[in-house]
Amino acid sequence: MSSVVATMSISLDGIGAGVRQTEERPFGEVPEDALHRWMFETPDENRAEIDDIVSAGAYIMGRNMFGPVRGEWDRDWRGWWGSDPPYHRPVFVLTHYPRESVEMDGGTTFHFVTDGIHAALDRARDAAGDLDVHVAGGPSTTNAYLAAGLIDELALQISPSIIGGGLSPFTAVGPLRLEPISGRQASLVTHVRYRVLRSE
Repeated sequence: MSSVVATMSISLDGIGAGVRQTEERPFGEVPEDALHRWMFETPDENRAEIDDIVSAGAYIMGRNMFGPVRGEWDRDWRGWWGSDPPYHRPVFVLTHYPRESVEMDGGTTFHFVTDGIHAALDRARDAAGDLDVHVAGGPSTTNAYLAAGLIDELALQISPSIIGGGLSPFTAVGPLRLEPISGRQASLVTHVRYRVLRSE
């Protein structure tokens, strides 16, 4: 069976996004360059990790990760990434409001799941085949999957910044035992990967 990998950029104090997200502030009230300088300023140095983030057979994300639209889908929002998102695979978006699937250029199709995290994971596993499923965020979605014991590995990109407040993927998940798999220091980020150990 394929693995479920949670991938996320976080600050040194474990913040993955700020509160009060808007269309102009996709990551909410955090400094604009606090979490993702490594990806945009030094992509060549981090090419292996960037490629790994988009190597899954299917993805799961929360509605905030997909966009700032709240409530009913009253506008034709198609994500933050333009006409050709980087995923090129099925993406399952958790939401309380039904919406028809949205096909994008390059093979990405956004499917909107209204019946919870387990249903989204079942659909993502079916779509991924032998490839991994990536839980792409945001923090609340990663938190929900961790709390439910559904994550096999954590792939974290830790930026050398302390934000001091915001949304963390580790809130209320209980104690977790992690086994280090790999780590690499780059100029603007530390990449670490852990196996999540199941309680006996």
